[in-house]
Amino acid sequence: MTNFTKPSASGKLNSRGLKKNSSLSYRERLTLADKANSDIALSRQAELLNVSRSSFYYQSTVSGEDIAIMNAIDEIFTKYPFYGHRRVKEDLLDYDIKIGRKRTISLMKNMGLEAIYPKKKWHLSDPDQSARKYPYLLSGLPIREPNQVWGADITYIKLLNGFAYLVAIIDWYSRYIISWQLSETLEIQFCLDNLREALTINLPDIHNSDQGSHFTSNRYLDILIEKPTIKISMDGWGRYMDNIFTERFWRSLKYENVYLNEYRNASEANQGIGEYIKFYNELRKHQSLDYRTPAQLYFAQSK
Repeated sequence: MTNFTKPSASGKLNSRGLKKNSSLSYRERLTLADKANSDIALSRQAELLNVSRSSFYYQSTVSGEDIAIMNAIDEIFTKYPFYGHRRVKEDLLDYDIKIGRKRTISLMKNMGLEAIYPKKKWHLSDPDQSARKYPYLLSGLPIREPNQVWGADITYIKLLNGFAYLVAIIDWYSRYIISWQLSETLEIQFCLDNLREALTINLPDIHNSDQGSHFTSNRYLDILIEKPTIKISMDGWGRYMDNIFTERFWRSLKYENVYLNEYRNASEANQGIGEYIKFYNELRKHQSLDYRTPAQLYFAQSK
């Protein structure tokens, strides 16, 4: 993990320092912004850091009440990832939360849970109409070796003082987490950074994802298309089972780490999740893997 670059000795950022950090990830560049800096306007900082200015304010528009409701939705959806907004709305009553249908849909959309809605009925996360669509290639396909299929997905991460989003790419055969990135916004850059990192490690035969706007974006697909040996596969709308291995990992991560630790902020979560993923990959034995770890299986046969 790249270390954050400290401000200058005066405690203020300068344009030279910002430019020198262009190789950092999107999330790391965001941390370098200084809203109190009177020498460099925030718009100029965004330009120098190559980030959207709106990223600096993304979570400020979400109330504490909404965050509490989103955290409850996260717990419900982690248990029942096949739930639509109607069932989520009803289960929120168990948390003494009574909200309407529109608000439930809006908060789920903020959490990146749009893909559970059938396209014919809802249009909450339709990809850009210019984006390319790909068929689901994995129906009935036996998964027999590492790097045959990678699955990519995004999940909501609850924090004590807000929330974040985690993207991960998992090898379906071994359950090995190839790469991951945590972001405080749903802007696409963290997904692009994560994909590029994964492709420096190996190349899959098939890259599978849902049809959410991040993965159908031309910016994301172009990175895959540059590797002509990779086939692109996309889940059917509303079919969480198409990416079941990633859904199982999200459940393990949240119950075994995120919910237990109650991270105060994204920095704490980034460190803690990193430690958990190292444990998950290298030490956590899986019954479904004949009590081997994902790393043992991945590297034993990785091509």
